[in-house]
Amino acid sequence: MKAGKLHPVNRLSTEGQVKKSLSPFLGGTIFGAILGSLGTLVYQYLHQLLRQPRLTSKAVLTDLQDFDTRETRALFIATENLYAGIAERQLNENQRKLILHAGYRNFRESWARDFGFASYGLLALQKYRPVKETLESFFWYQTSYGQLPVKLQSMHVFNRFVHSLFGREQSLEGKLAPKYTTGHRTVSLDGQALVVIAACNYIAAAEDLDFAQEYWEDLQLSLQWLGLYCGAADALLQQPAYADWADSVARPGAVLYTNVVYWKALQEMVSLAAVLGYAGDVNFYSRIAQETERALNEYLWRPRFGYFATSKTLDNLSSAGNLLAVAWGLADEVQSNAILDALQAAHMADPVPTQAAYPAYQPSQIAIENRLGGLANYHTEGAWLWIGAWHMIALCRMGRGDEAQQLLQRVGNVITRDQQIHEVYGLDGKPLSSFWYQSEAPLTWNAAMLVYAFQQFEQHASE
Repeated sequence: MKAGKLHPVNRLSTEGQVKKSLSPFLGGTIFGAILGSLGTLVYQYLHQLLRQPRLTSKAVLTDLQDFDTRETRALFIATENLYAGIAERQLNENQRKLILHAGYRNFRESWARDFGFASYGLLALQKYRPVKETLESFFWYQTSYGQLPVKLQSMHVFNRFVHSLFGREQSLEGKLAPKYTTGHRTVSLDGQALVVIAACNYIAAAEDLDFAQEYWEDLQLSLQWLGLYCGAADALLQQPAYADWADSVARPGAVLYTNVVYWKALQEMVSLAAVLGYAGDVNFYSRIAQETERALNEYLWRPRFGYFATSKTLDNLSSAGNLLAVAWGLADEVQSNAILDALQAAHMADPVPTQAAYPAYQPSQIAIENRLGGLANYHTEGAWLWIGAWHMIALCRMGRGDEAQQLLQRVGNVITRDQQIHEVYGLDGKPLSSFWYQSEAPLTWNAAMLVYAFQQFEQHASE
């Protein structure tokens, strides 16, 4: 063998050793490149995040001496908190709309459910433009088979959490995009119906018949989509677990709250069809509304308790569905007074009006993330001012003005104490929070409903 020339066996052995030595080097190089890229992305993300303005308190600093009463001061704070949630947002390159956000810290986005209820307060203040343009935004993203978005967002939930963790405002520059399922990957039947209600209320308040003509088919399509979830046996909407406003509670099947909201949407469509002169649609929606009302009374009214059960399988007293049934006139006079008496007996408006349910749901019915996060009582013992608002309205409707006045005073005390309107309150009367979660403030849904309730109370008092 000549000098300098490797034997084939030796050459293969040497090449194998080179490959073995290169393998860790290449692996380390690739890993380092990936790690470096991730580091760059994290740096860029944090750099952009920390450039956002810091979260600031939306407390409305007022002095009692500037107002005639504590209640008028509370109304002023509620109104300012509501206005703080209105902002111009971009739908696409050519369209910007005035949108109502659900909140400021955690929920700087538009939710169909929150907006549906909040529209009552905006219309009471004659703020027609944000109602109209938020409606237009939801209908812009309606699917061909009728489903409306659960919400319009520009930021993923994890991104929102990080912004909140670092105390930074969520940017308003991103385009709003539709999300059609909830955090539990369910549809939102109540949110869909509430957008229909908001549209009908807007048309009536603003006398905008052009809007009515333009969106009539979209409204019909919305109810047609809801009809897909009606049970053949009982004419009630059937929902999956974690699907309605109390989305931390597993309440599958025919739920009172969801079906009362559905009934109200049908009733509003009857009124709108009459205005538009569509006699056939008046009869069509009237028939469905009557079937829904009959089924609610047949399957969910509990005479021995004096209230509508939460669902066929849950006999809990859930305040939202029962109070809406009273305030909207689904419950008759005897039922209405029995419901209000049951709420009073359970002290559900103490100390803050009004707690979501009594008795509390079983731990197994509460979403695991709420239990781990220390918020198992979020949709049970938690008190929500939007429910308190409907509680006051229901009392006024039944001529129980003195009781409504008491609730009004409690609400006024809470709002003026905090100088803003929080998302939810605990049994101690303070905003509910845990290590992982801080109650949203302001929550426009609560604020707007209180504006509407104050207006309704004043009208009742003047009669």
